[in-house]
Amino acid sequence: MGMNKNTVLGWGTFIMVLMGLLLIGLGIFRYSEVSGWGFAAVGVGFLANAWVFNALKGRV
Repeated sequence: MGMNKNTVLGWGTFIMVLMGLLLIGLGIFRYSEVSGWGFAAVGVGFLANAWVFNALKGRV
């Protein structure tokens, strides 16, 4: 039994949420100077893409 489209989108959403939170955490705790803003901004972008992936489940 293989994975269908919704399962793939679900896993993609899960991985992107984890990466987004990891990047935001790096921006906050590891890089406190200007580069931290970049890490946090990319993390927010990952969360936005995960939101779109989650909205696409069941529609593709």
